[in-house]
Amino acid sequence: MNLQITSIEIYKLSIPLKQPFVISLGPQYDADNIIVVINTNTGIKGWGECSPYMSINGESMDTCFIVGQYLAKALKGKDPLQIEDCTKAMDRIITRNESIKSAFDMALYDIAAQHAGLPLYKFLGGKKDKLISTDMTVGLGSPEKMAAKAMEYKAAGFPSIKVKLGTTTTEDVARIKAIRAAIGHELPLRIDANQGWSVETAIATLQALKEFGIEHCEEPIARWNYMALSEVRKNSPIKIMSDESCFDEHDAERLAKLNACDYFNVKLGKSGGIFHALKIVEVAKAHNLKLQVGCFMESRLAITALVHFAYSSDLIVHYDLDTPLMLKEDPVVGGMQFIENGFVEINEAVGIGATIDKTYLTKAEKVIIE
Repeated sequence: MNLQITSIEIYKLSIPLKQPFVISLGPQYDADNIIVVINTNTGIKGWGECSPYMSINGESMDTCFIVGQYLAKALKGKDPLQIEDCTKAMDRIITRNESIKSAFDMALYDIAAQHAGLPLYKFLGGKKDKLISTDMTVGLGSPEKMAAKAMEYKAAGFPSIKVKLGTTTTEDVARIKAIRAAIGHELPLRIDANQGWSVETAIATLQALKEFGIEHCEEPIARWNYMALSEVRKNSPIKIMSDESCFDEHDAERLAKLNACDYFNVKLGKSGGIFHALKIVEVAKAHNLKLQVGCFMESRLAITALVHFAYSSDLIVHYDLDTPLMLKEDPVVGGMQFIENGFVEINEAVGIGATIDKTYLTKAEKVIIE
């Protein structure tokens, strides 16, 4: 029997954070996410999730809920195994909107891997030949509060710490100084300015942070100013990672040709899902670059898919998977698990291997396209 999409369910899922999470682009108090369930004529269901971030991908839970209905109508009746065809159908409906498209993409890959009888990482050609551990992120705040949070994460055994920066050179250097004084110099630090610096401030700050053992810096300057990112990289003693300036493979190719960065940060909610994320990996391979996988405020459902994707390439060497640990509630059944010291594991269940608890879905606002 040929597979066919018979109906699609779209849910709003809002989960409060344990505490406000602050970056240079502003604070966040809740994970306002969308769950997509694609049903087929064979009984296979595909599960997907996105976590729109208005200041980065220009989407909200409400826009995703509406746009998702357009996408669902376009995909109903299609063969879910034809992922490229489904991707093109979504792109014909509306440009951009990568966040909601990523939830549909994830559900399609879940169906395809289940149909093949394989865990998603094997369906993607990957293997479990490396250990995957997440960093833990210190949000933007005073040096004292950030240092205390870094000490908490060190005590919990996380192998690396990511620090949000992006204000002034003086303030950001003070933050890193306080953190290093608190936790010592053995634990790797990574920094993320979230586009907060000018070119001049970025260069000055990165040079001032040379002595503090920083692994890399994510998106130091505004994404629209990507033409200047190579200048920042050339003058930086710290490696540069593109994030907001790298949504899809076309962005990646442009940045690589500009010699603008050392790493790409792949987020499914930026790329539009796994289909385009795999193409970013191809660009990285062609230009001898490496990658990190990152996230917005997804639950363990989307993070499980991200871990599967991380196993698909040896070029993926850094992992920022900590957002489920920031949520007050865990609505996910199955899926990836956080074990000790920031390490994660997934089992051999077919597909993504994660769903959302029905008790959460029964309370959520929903629409069904059938």
